[in-house]
Amino acid sequence: MELRALRYFVTVADELHFGRAADRLHIAQPAVSRQIARLERELGVRLFDRSPQRVRLTAAGHRLLDAAREALAAADRVRVVAREQAGVMRIGMGAGQFTARLERGIDALRERAPAFDVALVDLPLPARLNALRQGEIDLALTRGVRSAPGVRVLPAWTESLFAVVSTRHPAAGGEIVGVAELAADPFRTSQDHDQAVLTALREAGVQVRPDHRTGTIQDTIIEVGSDPRTWTALPTDQAAEIRSTRVRAIPLAPHTPIIGSIAVPDDLPPTCMAAHRAAFGD
Repeated sequence: MELRALRYFVTVADELHFGRAADRLHIAQPAVSRQIARLERELGVRLFDRSPQRVRLTAAGHRLLDAAREALAAADRVRVVAREQAGVMRIGMGAGQFTARLERGIDALRERAPAFDVALVDLPLPARLNALRQGEIDLALTRGVRSAPGVRVLPAWTESLFAVVSTRHPAAGGEIVGVAELAADPFRTSQDHDQAVLTALREAGVQVRPDHRTGTIQDTIIEVGSDPRTWTALPTDQAAEIRSTRVRAIPLAPHTPIIGSIAVPDDLPPTCMAAHRAAFGD
């Protein structure tokens, strides 16, 4: 018997609705139905009475519910103890991203566990989420991700988007710059650029024209500083870390927000989810 099946059973029992249970579990409804049917076959009893109008627990389902909750709680306690004993948090991140947020989050976690150790794993976003699904990392920081199969995505912070231009760019002297003013200029990006930035610009109505792709964000900043015809865009955390005196980061108008999230294993205990969200969120 899989713990996953018990978790699905408890969620359906809480909601008494397969669709709402699937939403809570962040999976498709057919997957929930399949797991419940498999659990019923394995136990040899019917757990739910289903009709187009309602879903109800059977007598056997009522008897199983408390035992299932106890089993899940015990499994959660085992995971918490194992993680505390291991003492290592493997955090997935992107190259040149989340530096200040990682420092704040790690400090917050160490207030709870002083012997806590950290291993940062630099991965592109798709590989980051896959590593989390495979148990190769314990947590991933992301931007622009609303949901992902097999993991729990927890919105934790909001960042504004800044235009980065040369100090010789015509817009460099302003307090804000409209995205439409920059749309015709060549847009510089890098292999490390956060895809959420380009998505946010598109949603703001700007189809940027990537002119050249560098290796890193720092390379992009150097190139923008050397060419007043070009620009790039960065979220607040990265814009605040710019050290070059040859560029300026200017808030975009209209305000262009990006949602930042932490992604965690779907079966992580709720108390751990809350602690991670508080540590890395605003």
